[in-house]
Amino acid sequence: MNSKVILLVEDNPDDEELTLMALKKNNILNEVVVARDGVEAIEFLFGDGPESCSQRRVLPAIILLDLKLPRMDGLEVLKRIRADERTRILPVVVLTSSREEGDLLESYSLGCNSYVRKPVDFAQFVEATRQLGLYWLLLNEGPPVKP
Repeated sequence: MNSKVILLVEDNPDDEELTLMALKKNNILNEVVVARDGVEAIEFLFGDGPESCSQRRVLPAIILLDLKLPRMDGLEVLKRIRADERTRILPVVVLTSSREEGDLLESYSLGCNSYVRKPVDFAQFVEATRQLGLYWLLLNEGPPVKP
């Protein structure tokens, strides 16, 4: 499972650490690139910096996207991902604590593949992460992606 890159877009250091711990606890050993706001996510996907996809020549296998982000929110990131030919078909899982129905509806209308509310309980969070990893990185056969 570890040859596919995961892009985690998360501004909360505690949620970032929980996600990374949950992935590790579930033996999901994929490289995880963390973007701490929407602008960093867009720069990683489309920029020309040393860590960007264009330099690495590898797009992430999945994007775990929080919605409530500084500088550029997750919905705007999702819009930009879906607007670009290179990333239009990338799997995007909205992983958020938002309970707002509007966020759920807008995420799906913009083309997210899945919407998961972050469980508050750590054991439930670990289980949700295990299921996400199992499905998106092992069971799901995604389309081939090229930078």
